[in-house]
Amino acid sequence: MSQLIGAIDQGTTSSRFIVFDGAGRIVTCRQREHAQIYPRPGHVEHDPAEIWRNVQAVMREALDAAGLTPRDLLSIGITNQRETTLIWDRRTGAPLHNALVWQDTRNDRLVAEYARESGRDRYRALTGLPLASYFSGLKLRWLLDHVAGARERAEAGDVLFGNIDTWLVWNLTGGPEGGLHLTDVTNASRTQLMALETLAWDDGMLSAFGIPRAMLPAIVSSSQVYGETRVPFAGVPIAGILGDQQAALFGQTCFRPGEAKNTYGTGCFALMNTGGTPVPSTSGLVTTVAYKLDGEPAVYALEGSIAITGALVQWLRDNLGLIRDSAEVEHLAATVTDNGDVYFVPAFSGLYAPHWNEGARGLIIGLTRYANKGHIARACLEATAFQTREVLEAMEADSGIRVRELRSDGGMVANVTLMQFQADILDVPVVRPVVTETTALGAAYAAGLATGYWASPDDLVRNWGVDRRWSPDMDADQRRRIVSAWGRAVKRSFDWATQED
Repeated sequence: MSQLIGAIDQGTTSSRFIVFDGAGRIVTCRQREHAQIYPRPGHVEHDPAEIWRNVQAVMREALDAAGLTPRDLLSIGITNQRETTLIWDRRTGAPLHNALVWQDTRNDRLVAEYARESGRDRYRALTGLPLASYFSGLKLRWLLDHVAGARERAEAGDVLFGNIDTWLVWNLTGGPEGGLHLTDVTNASRTQLMALETLAWDDGMLSAFGIPRAMLPAIVSSSQVYGETRVPFAGVPIAGILGDQQAALFGQTCFRPGEAKNTYGTGCFALMNTGGTPVPSTSGLVTTVAYKLDGEPAVYALEGSIAITGALVQWLRDNLGLIRDSAEVEHLAATVTDNGDVYFVPAFSGLYAPHWNEGARGLIIGLTRYANKGHIARACLEATAFQTREVLEAMEADSGIRVRELRSDGGMVANVTLMQFQADILDVPVVRPVVTETTALGAAYAAGLATGYWASPDDLVRNWGVDRRWSPDMDADQRRRIVSAWGRAVKRSFDWATQED
């Protein structure tokens, strides 16, 4: 009998294949980065063919490294960067254009046009989402409007649409030779084309955005057997799909209403489980599907998405040359005792939750002759924590539930300075689990539940354990003072870029 579960973790900067055992521990892992393509300011693209090649490579390499074969895998789960949008030829599998990454803002004029009539919340009650360049629907509309012949071919059924999960499943199950065209409810909920209550593509949204239904994938549960792989190896069931942030929530076993996690990666993504009823947001969050197990009702979440967190550290490294390696930012920040009254608002492509101000741009404010690069490094780290606080405050306002503990995961949780400051600024404990690869783990859990590897979510809760806990240790007056200063800095970043720009 097979003893292991595989997970494809296709992220913004790389693709990984991780194999887990029954305790949720990593058996083997391989990773490959892919190119970040910036054709012009505000445009961010990925090559879908490169991503598919990398996924195949890491799947083979991970098994080879551990002396495993496909027969050792009971099933495979998939987790993916969400909102990243692509279209491809049904017959050849060739993409018609590079994928538009979730950070891409080229559709901002479309957003403004749709918001002009009834505001950004025009479709929020139906889809849970405000009008923003972030989501897939208007990215898809841009592709149909700007790629020669795309709309006509899509209406004829010759062009398929998907986020990265759909692209991978289609290729894994045969591509042009009978590949499955589907997406799970978590990814579908990020398109602004699915109704939250019905979990189905909404005819009104398709008409409003001008999207041909023939190009859309089928919507399925997050945990069920969809089909078997044919490439790069045959016969392994694909049994779980979750968008990356929902996968992290699942991997953190946040199965009860009020439980929350924050993933510290390229951006930050905080989610709170709100149970079986979607909770509308009036505080700048989005209402999304958390997960849906096969045959069971959907579970919903409130989410706050922050565009730039870990990417800000990369910016200090690559654009300013203040550090040679991302890990050095903590050492540089530790050369000073506080931020020197310097605040860094990283609105490089606007601000996401809870502000949703696409005209905002990045700023460093509070500079005096006293400030040095250590203060800038500390302000860089603190920006992540301040933005997370804004999101959690909004969650509490919308849900009426007090966050008692924040479960953390992602690459930045290794930064002790950041994690302690996060606890201080939230005034609640921040917890790092034993297994921090919770995104891939969540996809593996979904696949394992569907194929009987784990009997129930209770088995997954028993797997979860604490590696480290940070408790708040900041004076309340100091907290109020610096939170107020951060708020003033954020407001100064608003609306710097105009439509004329």
